[in-house]
Amino acid sequence: MTTNTQTQPPWAPPRPVAAAGGRPARRRTSRSGWTLRLAALGYVGVLVALPLGTVLWRTADQGAAAFVDAVTAPDAIAAIRLTAIVAGSAVAINTVFGVGAALLLARYRFRGRRLLDLLIDVPISVSPIIVGLALILAFGWTTGWFGPALQDAGLQVIFATPGMVLATAFVSLPLVVREVLPVLIETGLDEDQAARSLGANAVQRFRRITLPTIRWALAYGVVLGLARALGEFGAVRVVSGNIGSQTQTVTLLVDERAEQFEPGAYQLSVVLIAVAALCIVIISIIRPHEKK
Repeated sequence: MTTNTQTQPPWAPPRPVAAAGGRPARRRTSRSGWTLRLAALGYVGVLVALPLGTVLWRTADQGAAAFVDAVTAPDAIAAIRLTAIVAGSAVAINTVFGVGAALLLARYRFRGRRLLDLLIDVPISVSPIIVGLALILAFGWTTGWFGPALQDAGLQVIFATPGMVLATAFVSLPLVVREVLPVLIETGLDEDQAARSLGANAVQRFRRITLPTIRWALAYGVVLGLARALGEFGAVRVVSGNIGSQTQTVTLLVDERAEQFEPGAYQLSVVLIAVAALCIVIISIIRPHEKK
């Protein structure tokens, strides 16, 4: 009788020894492990926790009355409303495009596929200021390629909400695609082909097979896209004109108040931080229960 034993390669980490109860024993953290932990915590603390903590401390130091006054000011309400419209529109556009592009890249082979994959990552490497300038050159009434046609049709893109939506959608373009695409590649086409053989049409296959498979990746992509859209500054500033109560988002209003040493910059920053953090926390809390 032969025993089938599996040997580990020399570079593989040692297997944990089973403790009482059959559970693997926890490995003790070495000195190098603690060093890496402290380095990571220090890095995140300096770049993330310290600036955010300073903003929260300055906001709390000025009191609740100052927070209410800053958030309920007419220009702040107009900026919050416009930010919601721009960010919501950009996220909706990128959600539809992101899912479609991920399906196209994962399930089809065609000429230009690699080029499309590269172009999706362009917004990560291009400065938002350049994005805003490119949109002006394309859609501006006086200098844009499509300017005369837009002017004849009475459509204003630059220095208006449509241009702000385009700029925000551009800078947050890759986030949904890059979350959904790996999931689609990992799951493959077996279930989709089985459903097709049983007579399911494209809509039924997407609703019953594809969407349940990518729902959490899609949720993460939407949350990341929303956070990116809420915090966009450079491209929006170029294409909006930064007109108070008209084309001024919350980030632009925060910049204006900070430059002019007016109250309200910290309080409005906290609003943006709270919305983005709340979305991420909700997704992080719900997802483990779904896995169980």
